[in-house]
Amino acid sequence: MAFPIRILGIDPGLRRTGWGVIVVEGNRMTFAASGTVLSDNRLPLSDRLRQLHDGLQEVIGQQTPDEAAVELTFVNKDAGATLKLGQARGIALLVPALNGLGVSEYAPNLVKKTVVGTGHAEKDQIRMMVKVLMPKATFNSDDAADALAIAICHAQHRVTPAAARIAEKLAR
Repeated sequence: MAFPIRILGIDPGLRRTGWGVIVVEGNRMTFAASGTVLSDNRLPLSDRLRQLHDGLQEVIGQQTPDEAAVELTFVNKDAGATLKLGQARGIALLVPALNGLGVSEYAPNLVKKTVVGTGHAEKDQIRMMVKVLMPKATFNSDDAADALAIAICHAQHRVTPAAARIAEKLAR
């Protein structure tokens, strides 16, 4: 008998952090909720990070996920932008961990390949496939759609507690 698992996907960003929650029961995935946590770019970095923290904390409190998945950061040419994104990503990892959730990380290409079938999919392809996989899904931004894709990726690649115990026994 499969128990429903609520998965929170997080697409970290300093301006906009997307989030999406899906429910997985056996092989069935259903949409629960999605949205975007915003930070005010007129504020100092520390205040913006606090806004992301508080927003994600509120999402976790309202949505009560069982697990979380966060997209890995890609490195770009602008070192400053990469560093700021890394700090936002730190918040995206920290908040679920502080709430006792296991947090998995997935490369953007794996998320795209899992949801669309190719590792170099465009934003509109991701939005379309999320809607195909979950027709009732709604999202207010590309970031929220990406977060749902991250949750879907986790649902497809997650290691169940039973599989982890088996792997631990085999490693001995």
